[in-house]
Amino acid sequence: MAMSVDPFREMDRLASQLFGQLGTSTRNTRWMPMDLFRAGDHYVVNVDLPGVDPGSIDLDVDGTMLTIRASRTVSSDESAKWLVQERPSGNFVRQIGLGEGLDVAKIDATYTNGVLCLTIPIAEQAKPRKIEVRAAAPQRAVTDEHSGETVSGQVTSSQTT
Repeated sequence: MAMSVDPFREMDRLASQLFGQLGTSTRNTRWMPMDLFRAGDHYVVNVDLPGVDPGSIDLDVDGTMLTIRASRTVSSDESAKWLVQERPSGNFVRQIGLGEGLDVAKIDATYTNGVLCLTIPIAEQAKPRKIEVRAAAPQRAVTDEHSGETVSGQVTSSQTT
C-alpha cells in the first residue's frame, strides 16, 4: 500500500494536537464548512456535520450571535492500532454573526445526511415594501388682498357665499 505524506498537513495535525492538549476542548471552525445564501425572504445556512449524532447538535441565539455546537465520537475497538486517523472527533463550535432585521425566533433547523440546514427568515419590518404615492390637489397662486404678495395655496372645492 502506497502512502503519501503532506508535511504541511502533518504540521497542522501536530499543532492541533498540541494546542488541544493545552486545555482547549473545542476544535476550530475548519471542520464545520458551511454555505450561506439568500433565497427570497429568508437566508439558508448549510453546515457539514458528517457523522454527528443529531442529539449532540446544540443551537443558541444570543442577540445577533448564532452558536452551533456539535460532538462527534470515534467508536473503535480498544485493541485497534491506528495507522491513519484523519477524521476529527470531539466537540466543535462555530459562531455566526447575524445581521439586524432577521426573525431569529422563527429559525428552522433540520439535519439530513450529515448536513445541518438552517432557514433564517427576514423580519417583516425589514422586508422591502411598496409605498403608495397619492396625487396632491393642484396649487394656484393667490394674491393676498392686504399685502399684495403672491402666495400659493391648494385649490379647495368649498365655496363661500
